[in-house]
Amino acid sequence: MEAAAIKPVQAKNGKISLRFGDLEVRHFQAQKMTDEEFYAFCLENADLKIEQDKFGNITVMPPVSPESASSELEVGTDLTNWNRQTKLGKTFSSSAMFTLPDGSKRMPDASWIALERYNRLSKKERQSFARIAPDFVIEVRSPSDSLEELKEKMTGAWIANGVRLAWLLDPASHTAWVYRADGSIETVSGFDQKLSGEDVLPGFELGLDVMQV
Repeated sequence: MEAAAIKPVQAKNGKISLRFGDLEVRHFQAQKMTDEEFYAFCLENADLKIEQDKFGNITVMPPVSPESASSELEVGTDLTNWNRQTKLGKTFSSSAMFTLPDGSKRMPDASWIALERYNRLSKKERQSFARIAPDFVIEVRSPSDSLEELKEKMTGAWIANGVRLAWLLDPASHTAWVYRADGSIETVSGFDQKLSGEDVLPGFELGLDVMQV
């Protein structure tokens, strides 16, 4: 998903920083939102994609380009097709919001949760921003995304909060990064390669050539 290449600013004195595209309004005059307030805020602005980091900073993300949207859909479709065959979990689109253990609310471009973990969520949790970290996430870099910030998101948001396997895909450089729960990071060069779901998604392989343009 596309977002401004502006580094997050830690909220001070309970205030938050609001970013929209290339515009950043620092120290927005409001206390850090509670979960209920943030949920209501998102409902009131349902046409926007919104994330909140662990400090309370809010990022409003503009729509993605057709090229980026196509890449997101291609990888998400392959993940969904694998899951339909194995029935091992639940897959989610880029519209899904998760409340992570550190309190941040994040929306990966594609994600998956093992069925036994998903089934432990109550009906109310499934219909809100569930307090759960996906087992697996994919982030696709768009032209306006900062690679440095995305890499920080992979380690500081996803892996740090319990995601077992995460892929960062960069169509511009034909490079992928594989992040694992043990802290290891693998760089894969060339979109003629395939990525393995390893023991998290047994039998799943993603041919990176689906993202060729």
